[in-house]
Amino acid sequence: MNQMAYSADQAAFQVQERLKALYRLVHDIHDERQRSELNLNSIEKAHEKISAEERVSPHNQQQLKTLYTAAVADAEQEEDLIRKALAKVNEIRAIRNERRIQARNAGNKETIRRGALMKMLQCSAQTLPLWVGKPGEKAPPLCGAIPMEASYVAKPGDMVAALVKGAEEEENWILAEVVSFNTTSGRYEVDDIDEEQKDRHVLSRRRVMPLPLMRANPETDHLALFPKGSVVMALYPQTTCFYKALVNALPSTATEEYEVLFDDPSYAEGYSPPLPVAQRYVLAIRDRKGHGHS
Repeated sequence: MNQMAYSADQAAFQVQERLKALYRLVHDIHDERQRSELNLNSIEKAHEKISAEERVSPHNQQQLKTLYTAAVADAEQEEDLIRKALAKVNEIRAIRNERRIQARNAGNKETIRRGALMKMLQCSAQTLPLWVGKPGEKAPPLCGAIPMEASYVAKPGDMVAALVKGAEEEENWILAEVVSFNTTSGRYEVDDIDEEQKDRHVLSRRRVMPLPLMRANPETDHLALFPKGSVVMALYPQTTCFYKALVNALPSTATEEYEVLFDDPSYAEGYSPPLPVAQRYVLAIRDRKGHGHS
């Protein structure tokens, strides 16, 4: 998808086509759920009958087997439809992202005010795709706290944490967007996400940390989250900089955020009060040279 070029009209048409398909899929999911509910009601009534008779006759046993087989098939069909719908959502995201990158490369980068940028970052974290694996399937790299593979290279348009030098030569981890990656030099070109800075940096791979591409569901993939007490880098609320923090509480649902304590010597305990930070903006700790810590 990211190798394809779209004009504004083409992109609008492609998005509309996928929205139509998504609309049909949502209706199909609704119809499938109604069918499965009828089956589940039949199973409940069959169990009530067995309880009343206080025995399981061969007829009841066969009836239950048939009903449960149908219920499993219904659930699998609904799952297939939901996954197809999620795929359409991801295709729409990819098309819109490609158009945004094209506009930036053409010099039409939109200037975003600070308040709007903060809202955009929050929305981006909330709408990050949720990993929904099949039974026994482990969360993939860059899902929640799962690290990237060693050979992974972030794509243009991807959000990353970048270790850059400031005006006074101090180094900070900032939120940035990948412009390109030079396979010969092994260096990234990234833009500071903060419009007020308008800075572009050329950095080695160890100075760039890709952000998670998917959220982890705490109810099914708790191992894809940083444990309580972990030392991490987290995006300080209402800023575009990452700072050292301690995980104080994990999200308990897919929509909740981490609760972290930022290093802050102005407090007697050495930490800030608990602050919420979305999964997308909580990363494994790195030192000032870009090396990881355990």
